[in-house]
Amino acid sequence: MTGFVRQSGIGERIQAIRKRHGIRSAKDLADLMPGGNVTEAILQNLEAGRKQDLSVSQLLNISHALRVPPVFLLAPIGRPHDQLDLVNLSDTFAGMTVAEFDAWISGETDGAYRWRNLTERTERSQLEAMRELIASLRERRRLTIIVAIEAELTPASEVTTEPALWDTTQEQLAEANQRIQQLTTYLADTGWDLEGWAK
Repeated sequence: MTGFVRQSGIGERIQAIRKRHGIRSAKDLADLMPGGNVTEAILQNLEAGRKQDLSVSQLLNISHALRVPPVFLLAPIGRPHDQLDLVNLSDTFAGMTVAEFDAWISGETDGAYRWRNLTERTERSQLEAMRELIASLRERRRLTIIVAIEAELTPASEVTTEPALWDTTQEQLAEANQRIQQLTTYLADTGWDLEGWAK
């Protein structure tokens, strides 16, 4: 990855990532996006520096075809203290570093970007809670499988009523369920529609 994370300009980054992934030409990359709105000509113009603006759908199509997060196309992530090099941004982006941009676009609450007001901070806290909820749901699925396996492997004669000195998988599952309930309640109270989603 080090070959493209320091490149300047979105076109140079696309070209470097394309080559890194063994995609020989702009045509080959365009062919990975059938029915999309990214043509060989658009890619050639981007890579040559003749075009620097993309629609959001074009950015996402290219990013998905190259199998990289969009931020890898938008900024030279390998130079976090450099200023952002995207064109046609408003003056509010003036002086924003790559690290600040990454924190802002990913919604990190404790990243390099400093939120301007309480509303902005609250919105990012909700996004962070949603991400934690998704991780907690994955953890609950994992623990549920482990509990089922442990139940199959433990003979009835070995089941005791005494609590172990360490956390059991059942206790970890209970903690995960409690955290899922807390996060779901918090997000629902702030207006998120999660009905039936975290079951």
